[in-house]
Parts: sequence; C-alpha cells; structure tokens
Amino acid sequence: MNNTQHNWQVIRFDGEDPLSLDDEIATEFPMTVILNGAEFATMVCSPTDLEELAVGFLASEGVIRSYNEISSISVDEGKGFAYIDITKNIDTIPQDHSKRFIGSCCGKSRQFYFKSDVRTAKTVYSRLSVTADQCYTLMNQLQSESEQFIRTGGVHNAALATPDEMHAIRMDIGRHNALDKIYGHILQQRVPVKNKLIVFSGRISSEVLLKISKIGAGILISKSAPTDLALQLANDLGITVIGFARAGKMNVYTHSHRIKEAN
Repeated sequence: MNNTQHNWQVIRFDGEDPLSLDDEIATEFPMTVILNGAEFATMVCSPTDLEELAVGFLASEGVIRSYNEISSISVDEGKGFAYIDITKNIDTIPQDHSKRFIGSCCGKSRQFYFKSDVRTAKTVYSRLSVTADQCYTLMNQLQSESEQFIRTGGVHNAALATPDEMHAIRMDIGRHNALDKIYGHILQQRVPVKNKLIVFSGRISSEVLLKISKIGAGILISKSAPTDLALQLANDLGITVIGFARAGKMNVYTHSHRIKEAN
C-alpha cells in the first residue's frame, strides 16, 4: 500500500523565531480506471481502499447498478491502474453522462442534473430516525478516529453508521472520493442501507447530496455547511440534512421528522 502521507521539511512561523521541522503532508495519487480494456477515467485520490473507490465511482456514474455486474477487478498500485471488466458492453454506456439536464424533481422544483444523475439519483424513503445526542456522538467518533486528518489536516472522512455505532470509515483527499469508497464498500460487501446513515466531514454540495441519494441513505450528518442547491435536492429527494454538527450544536435543514427526542 502506498503511503498516505509524506514528510516535508518546512519553516514554521508562529509569532516566535522560525522553526525548522518535519510536517506530514497528505498524498495525492492518480488512479486510472481501465474499463473492459479501454481507459475510462483518471481520479486523483488518497492511495487507500482503491477497489472500493473504483466500484463506488462506477456506480455513481451509472455504469453499474450492482457488484454482480463486475466480472473481474484488480488494482496495480505501483502503476496507478484499476482494471475492471463488466458484463455489459461498454458501447452501451451512455456517452453524455457529463451533459447537463434540466427537469422537475418530484414535481416540486426545477433542478440542474447531469444526465448520469437523472439515471441514478433516487428518492429516499428511509424510516430511520436519530436523536441529537446520537448525532453528536457519531460526529465526535468520526473526528476522533480520523487519524490522517489529525496528522495532516488534508483529508476528508466519511462513515457509514447506524444511530448507535460506526460500521465503516473511509478517508480521502477528495470528499467525493471518500463517499465513493463508502458506496463501493456497500456494494462489495452487500451491506443493507435501510438502517444506515452517513457521517461526513466536508461541505454538503449538490454533488455530495446526489451521492447520498445514490447510496440510498436517508440521513446525512456533517460538521460543515450545505449549499442552497444541495438543500433543494435534499428536500425533493427525501434526505435529512444536518449541518454544523459540532460542539453540542447542529442545524437540521430538511426532513426534520427523522430527528426524535431522546427517551
């Protein structure tokens, strides 16, 4: 496995005399996905959980719907390639996945989607609920177990959890990559998501929200802020968005019926 951080000699200024010291820096790692023998995409990521990343990325792009559609997968970490063969003909994969689509979402509002999102985003009907205290506990646990962030300050973290405990934590320099690793884990391990939620360290953009929709989680807890478009999408797609969950406080922006009072 490639190192997830490297040491650099730096000069630190902190109001006193400059100090020369080693600083741990997060690693950027390019990985190219070779799909059915043809180059499909290159991602810049952290060099961990690369199979999960490739699987989650393909699912997010609408290339696959389940792990059963993958006939073989291997990662050459030394050269930075993920080789994936799928059962469908690659020529049947739509080539307009990056083109913008304007349409109605659940009849409530006009939203901007990429065409791949129209095919793969879905309304979430989760009956899961969580208390405020459970949200604080999960966020504190994500922060305390985020060793790479503590050491470098240069990565994002995402976790798949129940209201009571963490199921899986993944980190990456890209917040979207961290979520794709979680998605890949779900697909590879066939993890049911109806009783799961996502805990996240990053800003909630529309891209992040759509990934949560594709995963099928009904609750997203983040320590950071959402964007307006993300909240519009969350409202339309049935997702509870919780932001600024830190220091015993949080904002519930959408579908607050999933936040219950403690017993």
